[in-house]
Amino acid sequence: MESLLKLWASTGIANLSAGQGMMMSVGLLLLYLAIRKGFEPLLLIPIGFGAVLSNIPLAGIAEDGGILSYFYFGIKSGTLPLLIFMGVGAMTDFGPMLANPKTLILGAAAQFGIFATLIGALALNSVPGMEFSLKQSAAIAIIGGADGPTAIYVASRLAPELLGAIAVAAYSYMALVPLIQPPIMRALTTTEERNIEMKQLRHVSQLEKIVFPLILIILCAMLLPSAAPLVGMFCFGNLMSTCGVVERLSKTSQNELINITTIFLGMAVGSKLSATSFLRIETLGILLLGAVAFCIGTAAGVLMAKIMNKFSKEPINPLIGAAGVSAVPMAARVANKVGLESNPHNFLLMHAMGPNVAGVIGSAVAAGILLQLV
Repeated sequence: MESLLKLWASTGIANLSAGQGMMMSVGLLLLYLAIRKGFEPLLLIPIGFGAVLSNIPLAGIAEDGGILSYFYFGIKSGTLPLLIFMGVGAMTDFGPMLANPKTLILGAAAQFGIFATLIGALALNSVPGMEFSLKQSAAIAIIGGADGPTAIYVASRLAPELLGAIAVAAYSYMALVPLIQPPIMRALTTTEERNIEMKQLRHVSQLEKIVFPLILIILCAMLLPSAAPLVGMFCFGNLMSTCGVVERLSKTSQNELINITTIFLGMAVGSKLSATSFLRIETLGILLLGAVAFCIGTAAGVLMAKIMNKFSKEPINPLIGAAGVSAVPMAARVANKVGLESNPHNFLLMHAMGPNVAGVIGSAVAAGILLQLV
């Protein structure tokens, strides 16, 4: 009998807490959304499975010495988010943005949600049970850029204790772009504005594409060194892709390297979805603020595009302003889809890619500003 009791005491069932069971259910929900609904499967599958593994009683998979703790070291050191940024840079085409430089303004406007949410996070301190420091508020605010790697990088630097909630919020809202953005875009634009057709973009030479990332990193180094890690890896990946002489390296960055890094990063994030660190009232505040940040960023981009259209010689469809958030290329596809609903002959995808790419740069710069100030 004593042996049976010892055996029972060593099982997961006997040691499973309600919180662990709940978080395992959250992990399974993420897997469902990824597999069944197609919401960011490349990230939600490793995050969801990591959440399940990290909440298995007695296994110690996410504790010091466990396999996921070694994966997390890549986040703690900042290596994994930066490698993701290099891969994203290799897959990014600056052409649409260079063909229409005005779209840089839209990418910058969409970052307004980040700074508005910073104030909102500090304001939540007046709510009983919620208490966010300035560093934590800054880490939460970056969710508004809809840039998962940047959100993880900033959180690992400023508020590692909130990493799990911030990462889940950032990637959840990125996955929900097709559901969140269209109602905001339609509410802020008229039918006439959505029908606006834009001129075909000019051809951008290879020389321009090579020179731009070099200029960008030099400007970043001179003006905002704190953003150099993110911007630098992004520019390096892009330069490998555009220079045309290191095709093997470029393909590796776009495929094998970014895929391996995504697995490690996703499972490392999932390891932080343990019951003890996630099931807190602050988590609810983070999820709420993340949604507000994303909505504000989308609205700011659309409104800035409306203003620019009033003063621009060439027509600008306000829908492309929503692509200023850096969910590449999903936000650009959503802008194109909403435009086609009003005008089946209005193809906005390439025009929307301009502010979309600018949004990636904008979120990295915003992250640098927060890191430098906070």
